[in-house]
Amino acid sequence: MTSVDNAGIRLVAVADRPLDVLFDGRRVWSFWSRRDTGHDRLPRRLVAWPAPLVGALNGHTRLCVREHVSGRVLLDQEVQLGTGGDRIRIVGRSGALAGLDKSGRLTATFESRTDDDVVPLLDAIDTVLSLLNDLGVKPFIAYGTLLGAVREGRFLGHDSDADLAYVSAASAPVDVVAESFRLQRAVVRRGFATFRYSGAAFRIDVEEGDGVLRGLDVFAGFMNERRLYLMGEVAADFDPAWIYPRTMSTLEGRSFPVPALPERLLASMYGPSWRVPDPAFKFHASPRTKRQLDGWFRGTSAHQAAWQRTYSGLRKTMPARRPSGLARRIWRDIGAGGTVVDVGAGRGGDAFWLVRRGVRVTAYDFAPAGMQAVAGAAQERALPLEARYLNLGDRRGTLVEGAALAHQAGPRAVLARHVADATNDFGRESLIRLASMALRQGGRLYLDVWTGQGTAPTKLSPVPLDALTDLLRAHGATVLEAEELSGNPNFRRDYSVGRVVAEWTSTPDAQG
Repeated sequence: MTSVDNAGIRLVAVADRPLDVLFDGRRVWSFWSRRDTGHDRLPRRLVAWPAPLVGALNGHTRLCVREHVSGRVLLDQEVQLGTGGDRIRIVGRSGALAGLDKSGRLTATFESRTDDDVVPLLDAIDTVLSLLNDLGVKPFIAYGTLLGAVREGRFLGHDSDADLAYVSAASAPVDVVAESFRLQRAVVRRGFATFRYSGAAFRIDVEEGDGVLRGLDVFAGFMNERRLYLMGEVAADFDPAWIYPRTMSTLEGRSFPVPALPERLLASMYGPSWRVPDPAFKFHASPRTKRQLDGWFRGTSAHQAAWQRTYSGLRKTMPARRPSGLARRIWRDIGAGGTVVDVGAGRGGDAFWLVRRGVRVTAYDFAPAGMQAVAGAAQERALPLEARYLNLGDRRGTLVEGAALAHQAGPRAVLARHVADATNDFGRESLIRLASMALRQGGRLYLDVWTGQGTAPTKLSPVPLDALTDLLRAHGATVLEAEELSGNPNFRRDYSVGRVVAEWTSTPDAQG
């Protein structure tokens, strides 16, 4: 027996199989009946509603739960969730009908798009394939795009982006990286906006007619001792003749290049059961494969894609202008004419508020897409705001930015709101090192962190104040303030915040 309530879906799962959840006849989400569920009252199991859906589950709908492969219906009934009186509509930020894709993102999946909707993406695939060919590599469609073409002749309904790949003639990872950057530069010159995932993979942004932003990923691979390594998660014994020479396959009525034996690559990507549809498929790379690809190509960019996805639908919208309590505190201390370095600026709300009040701002973030709207607005108004990329996991990059700040004249404030609690130990040390370099000519570091009480926003980890102040002192700082804030410093958010203000009165000793 299967039932539904505000907590999730309860079912009796004898065997593990993929199930679809449909709202008013449209598939929105899929999960595995045992893998993705937890114990409820025996013999039932419970799968909680995914976080991206929760905010929309306030109304009524015809809800169906069915087995994906066989189509057998486990539940089909009108249900009420929450207290709303309207029909439940699951839409993305653009307003288009949406579902959960393979990464658990709420986005406009292909099954909710028309033939006309996907034309810009198909055109972009054609253009980029031709460009990459001209640049000396032999690209082909890959991953979900290849699977859809070979198995169904169309995009997979539960997918939300397109994938291209190529196997480089180079055999050393550093040469593969250099080639990937060369290709990205050529794509940018062709007029496309791009974002780099790693040393061997980048995304091309394609905007559909109704404003839905679609990703076209370009993954590099290489052969080493008859073993194929391909971003994102492939490392397998492989015969080069299974890739080249390429053949052709049909996708959405168009012909695109595919590997010589596409089934061999699909088995490496999805396992031997790749022919069986699975909208809830999850990649599981071995620890060895992950270590190799991280070391060669991803390095210090772990979790960057997740932050970029957080901001992907907000790039054209300005953030709310209400500043944080930390930005207001800095404004009271330095006033107009001051200089602020905003580390972890996010969508740039504090940076824009400060620069509009006569403060010169350099705004850094790990995922610069979030600041796109603010940077454009500042440029239009000729305001002194510079938006820059900073990865606190990259020691070399941090030192380069710190050195540049150290050579700028005059004191400044460093604003770091929920940065120390959004990174790891290495990132916290990098943040403090950057601040110490930026403040060599005077100024103070202002830092807010979640200290562990209450429920903080996602992606934050608690940082005890005493541990943070000990780390600052170890790097030569004088801690001027360290306190738990009272009241509502973060606009009624129910979690504890600690604030630290520190300065460097002399050049700190070199650290390893």
